[in-house]
Amino acid sequence: MISPKKVGLSPERLARIKPGIGKHIGKDKIAGAITLLARRGELVHLECAGLMDRENQKPMREDTIIRIWSMTKPIVSVALMMLYEKGCFQLFDPVSKYIPAFKDLKVYAGETKSAIKLADLEREVTVRDLLVHTSGLTYHWWEYGKVEQMYRDEKVFTNKPLSEFIADLMKLPLAFQPGTGWRYSVSVDVVGYLIEVISGQPLDVFLRDNMFKPLGMTDTGFFVPEEKLDRFSAEYGSCDLGAPDTTGSKWFGDAEDGVNVLLNSPTESLESAPHKVFRGGHGLVSTAPDYLRFCRMLLNKGELDGKKLLSRKTVELITANHISPGLMPLELEGEELFGYGFGLGFRVLTDVGQGQTMGSKGEFGWAGASSTYFWIDPVEEFIGIQMAQFQPGGHYPIADDFRVTAYQSIVD
Repeated sequence: MISPKKVGLSPERLARIKPGIGKHIGKDKIAGAITLLARRGELVHLECAGLMDRENQKPMREDTIIRIWSMTKPIVSVALMMLYEKGCFQLFDPVSKYIPAFKDLKVYAGETKSAIKLADLEREVTVRDLLVHTSGLTYHWWEYGKVEQMYRDEKVFTNKPLSEFIADLMKLPLAFQPGTGWRYSVSVDVVGYLIEVISGQPLDVFLRDNMFKPLGMTDTGFFVPEEKLDRFSAEYGSCDLGAPDTTGSKWFGDAEDGVNVLLNSPTESLESAPHKVFRGGHGLVSTAPDYLRFCRMLLNKGELDGKKLLSRKTVELITANHISPGLMPLELEGEELFGYGFGLGFRVLTDVGQGQTMGSKGEFGWAGASSTYFWIDPVEEFIGIQMAQFQPGGHYPIADDFRVTAYQSIVD
């Protein structure tokens, strides 16, 4: 770690991060958090607050292993684009070319008193639809309508091998015609399965051999080895979003009512031992320093420490906004993401003023259900990573406060 002054950051202003984060840490709030900042290739801030394990009073550590939830999505999306560079597919390819069941999908078209109405596809789901969430797929916790209820009734979101998950998903209709809407969804789980089909390797093996090993991400994977369990964080919150019948209203409603319980212990959770439940949309564990290596590779146009994972032009394609004006602003069941479009696996800031927070046009990143968050700002050469383990993410605005206190420290 170097002096922040050497890369245009004020140490005095960086000191504002600790109280900004600290107000969200406590017995009845978030148990603990990690914040990390890097600028111009240099680590300038890595700080811990609170506990990683309340039951055993273990303090948060710089190398604490965290369930990163949807921060899995950018990793898996980038992995698919590594296959794209090899000429394995085109973004406009129909997904049915690789997963034939996609050709027979139906689309929800309303309902009568006795049955739902289904329509044929007006066009097929493409690979690009999956990466940018215009596929018509959805999530069980959304409460837009009938299709989400069907996901809950059929318990689609249970722990099962990826091939079984996709097979169950294919039994249900799309929520809308592909390309006609934007809905955050299980699309990247399908991306994970595409990687398996195209590469001929299990998702965990492909990620390990083609990304984690080359980048030196030694603490990232789908489970925590036994010898590292002492660094694995407990997870707290109102209820587990991964449960197949959880809804967003219950998730946030219970949190509003003050529910804050142990959801997953370090030694008794899916990720505490080897398993075969690999998903593209969530499921990875990682550390802040590990995730920094992934971010640095992208900021450095696809290369890190002499290992080139992507070309500069592929990174430019990934981080471009792929959402048409007619589908913006993006919307998460009533919450509009003003100022943001979406690239191939990442949100992309298109208008700083509309975004209502500090940043730069072209900044990209994402977040996770258990209060994890990151951004990569190519203009400022600035990376921010915030890790915690509390569901629902966003109930405490720790990520928003971290972002503001980080950006305001820039003084050059």
